[in-house]
Amino acid sequence: MISGLLRKVCFTIQYVANKIIVSILSSLAVVAAVTTVTSSQPGAEGSTWVDSTIAVMTLDQKVGQLIMPSFRSTYLSDDSERFDELASLVREQHVGGFLLFGGRQAAPDVLLNAGYSRSTLGDPLSGASLANRLQSVSSIPLLNAADFETGVGFRIRGATTFPRAMAFGAAGDERLAFEAGRITAVEGLALGVHVNFGPVADVNNNPRNPVINTRSFGENSDVVSRFVAAYVKGLNHGGMIATVKHFPGHGDTNIDSHLGLPLINHPRSRLEQVELPPFRAGIEAGAGAVMTSHIELPGLEPELGRPATVSHRIVTGLLREELGFDRLVFTDSMRMRAVTGRLTTVEAAVQAVSAGHDVVVHAPDDVAVFEGLRQAVSQGILSESEIDKSVRRILEAKMKLGLHRSRAVNLDDVPGIVGGRAHLAVAAEVSRRAMTLIKDDRMDVPLRLSGPASILYLSVLDYPSGWGNGAPSRSFLPELERRWPNVTAVEVSDQTSPAELDLIGASAERYDAVIAAVFVRAASFSGRMDLNDGVVRLLRRVARQTELQEQPFVTVFFGNPYVATALPELPAALLTYDLYDVAEVSAVRAIAGEVPITGRLPIALGDRFPSGHGLSRSAIR
Repeated sequence: MISGLLRKVCFTIQYVANKIIVSILSSLAVVAAVTTVTSSQPGAEGSTWVDSTIAVMTLDQKVGQLIMPSFRSTYLSDDSERFDELASLVREQHVGGFLLFGGRQAAPDVLLNAGYSRSTLGDPLSGASLANRLQSVSSIPLLNAADFETGVGFRIRGATTFPRAMAFGAAGDERLAFEAGRITAVEGLALGVHVNFGPVADVNNNPRNPVINTRSFGENSDVVSRFVAAYVKGLNHGGMIATVKHFPGHGDTNIDSHLGLPLINHPRSRLEQVELPPFRAGIEAGAGAVMTSHIELPGLEPELGRPATVSHRIVTGLLREELGFDRLVFTDSMRMRAVTGRLTTVEAAVQAVSAGHDVVVHAPDDVAVFEGLRQAVSQGILSESEIDKSVRRILEAKMKLGLHRSRAVNLDDVPGIVGGRAHLAVAAEVSRRAMTLIKDDRMDVPLRLSGPASILYLSVLDYPSGWGNGAPSRSFLPELERRWPNVTAVEVSDQTSPAELDLIGASAERYDAVIAAVFVRAASFSGRMDLNDGVVRLLRRVARQTELQEQPFVTVFFGNPYVATALPELPAALLTYDLYDVAEVSAVRAIAGEVPITGRLPIALGDRFPSGHGLSRSAIR
C-alpha cells in the first residue's frame, strides 16, 4: 500500500512540478518587495485595542503574557486531566500563547535496548481544534508558535515538509526559499499557529556542529543572509511572524546546547563579519521576532558561564540597542541543559526577562515561572515598566495578525489548505535542485543499467533507534525497485556484527552494481554524527572490490553531508542534505538519470571539495 502511494506521489510531482515552479520563479519582483506581515496592517482600531487592553490588565495578566507553555497536537478530550491543565494555564496563569509540538508516545527508559522512539507527528485537525478550544477560554487572544523549520510537516502529519535549509543553499535559488516560507505560513495559520520559530540564521562553519548542521543554509555569511531574508519575506507574505534564530549565532560550536553549554570563543570583530550579518538581514527583511541561543560568547559577554539567554549585554545591549530591534524576543526552550544545568527554573526565567526577552518559552514548570516573575516584580528585581514594554510588543503582534478581531480557525478549511500536490511539488523541486554530485571517478552517475540488472542495496544507518518519523529507505527502496526490480536490500548499522559485515562484503561481487544510502543524523540530544568504524570498513572494502570487478558503485548521503569526508575511497558520492521521503525519491531519480544534477556545495568538505563545487549531469531518460 505504501509503495503504491509513493508511486502516485512520484508521478504527481513530475506532472505538477513544472507548472508550479514556473509560476514561482516569475514572482521575483514580489519576493524583493515584500518585507512586512501583510495579513493585517495596524490602524486606529488596532492601536486603540492595544492601549485599552493594557489599561485594564492586572499585573498577573501582564506577567502571564510573557509565558509560552506547550501542547501536543494529538487528540485531546475536553474531559481529560491534560486539557484541564492547559485550560488552567490560560485561566489562572493568563499565559500569552502556546508552543505547538507534534505527538509523543510512552516508551520505557531501559538499558541495553533503549531504541524506542518517543516522538511522533501530530494531527492537523487535532492541533487546530485544541488551539481553538484554548483560544475560547482566554480573555486575551493567544499568540501560538511552532518550530516549522522545514515546513508544517516538520511537526504535523500530512502537512508539507520541505528539505532542510542546507538543501536550499545547494539549490542556489532564494525564490524557492521565499515560496517555502509562504507555504509554511499559509499552512501554519490554517492550524492556528501565528509564529514560526524559523528561519535558522546560524552560519554553519564548524563541520562538527552536532545540532545546527543542515539546519543552516550554509557556511558563507553572505549566502546565509540572502536565504534568511528571502525566507522571512515569504513568511511575511503568507501572514506569519518570522523568527530569526539562534541569536547571536550558534554555527561555530561542537557542543549541542540541549546537552551542555556551547562556547563560541571569537572576538567581536569576527562575530560582526560572520555570525551577525544574517540576523541583520533577517531583521531588515521584516522578521517580527528573534530567538536567542543558550551559548556562551566571551567576545560579547565577559562573565564566565553566562549564556546569551540571560545576558543583558547581548539581548538588550546588542540586539535591542545596537541593532535597534524593538519587536518580539523569544528565549529558546528553557528545558535545555545549557540552562537547566546552571540555573533553577525560576532563576532562568527571571534573568531572561531581565536580560530583555519578551517571552519565556517551554519552561520546565510554567506555574513556577508565573509565580517567580510575579514575585520578582513585587520585590523590585523586575520593573513593571519593562514588563509593560514586553506586553505591548506582544499585544501589538497579536493586533497586526488580526487576532483582536478573529482568533479561531475554521476546521473545515484545513484539508483544503494543509498539504496537497501543489505544495508538495515545490518541496520536490527544491530537493531535486539540491542533489549535489561531489565526485564520480568512474563516471557511474547516472547509472546505465538494463532493467534485469541485479543490484545490491546497502541501507547504511548511523544507529537503528529513534526513527520515529519514518524508517530510512522506506521510499528509496521501492523507488529503486520500480526501475530495477532485481534488488537485494540489506540494512547495516552500529549494531551489525563483524561476521555479518564480512558476509555482506564477500557477497557484493555477485551483483551488477552496488548502491549505498548512508543515513547519518545530526539530531538534538544525540551528540552523535558519525558512522560506526565497522560500517566504514565495509564501505571501503566494497569500493576496492567494485573497482577490481568494474562494477558501478554509487553512494548517496542523507542527513549530515560532512560524513562524506570520512570516506574518500568512495568512487561516486551524491549529497541530499536531508532525510525521509522527498529526498529519497529525488536521489533515485538523480542516479537513474531522470532529472539533471545541478546542486552546488553550500559548505566546504575539506580541501578537496570547496564551497560551490559540484559536478553537473544531464538527464538521460
